[in-house]
Amino acid sequence: MNALASPTAIKLVVFDWAGTIVDHGCFGPVAPFHDVYAANGIELSIEQVREPMGLDKRQHLEALAAMPGVGEQWRNVHGRDLAPSDIDKMYQDFMPLQVKCIAQHCGLVPGLKDAVADLRRRGIKLAGTTGYFQEAAELCYAIAREQGFATDANCCVTQVPRGRPAPWMLYRVMQDLNVFPPAAVVKVGDTVPDIGEGLAAGAWSIGVSATGSDVGLTAAQLAALPKSERVERVERAAAKLRDAGAHYVIESVAELPALLAQIEAQLGAGVRP
Repeated sequence: MNALASPTAIKLVVFDWAGTIVDHGCFGPVAPFHDVYAANGIELSIEQVREPMGLDKRQHLEALAAMPGVGEQWRNVHGRDLAPSDIDKMYQDFMPLQVKCIAQHCGLVPGLKDAVADLRRRGIKLAGTTGYFQEAAELCYAIAREQGFATDANCCVTQVPRGRPAPWMLYRVMQDLNVFPPAAVVKVGDTVPDIGEGLAAGAWSIGVSATGSDVGLTAAQLAALPKSERVERVERAAAKLRDAGAHYVIESVAELPALLAQIEAQLGAGVRP
């Protein structure tokens, strides 16, 4: 078999951004979605807002519109059904709110720098994909660089024909960095669409449970929980990612270096994602 089709080492790790490597608990996108619907007289719970997390932000607005009770609220307030033009308008209103909110929620997750240093020592390339539109994504990258973290390539949803769970962002960074085959690539993210992106691309798809949107807590808030509640919340998030097809689930990217050793042992044994 061709050696290129039979990798024995990981060459590229592709991270999601919010909830995975920055913004512990994934708060950056939450308030803008809530606020843009509230401005139109529609009340959404934080749990509803978080449910479609990981999608293209316009798709996220559409997913919220399709939730039970939202259409009825819209008809009661506006006297008509919610239309695609309403989504267009909300998306335009959403974008500046999103940019403003990112600046407040872009701290690196604990343990990221040490994990990245380990990956760099192994010669592994790093990339990022995100459901943020380009202006928001570029701001996120810039704030991360100020904190001492940068990837070798990035792709945001507005640079490809369709966002997650389609594989196009992942393929784009693979092409940019000249890395193949997909079995030599690991995708890491905190949402079901993240897992779908990795699976659709034929890469190893790794979920992170504790830092992501489904737990939805800062590092300090998570640490302050009673042990039993912490375990329950993190395991519930992990189960959702496993059910989506994740090859592995870890609590945070701090655990990634040790996991990569397991994956490379799998590759050496002829196992493919």
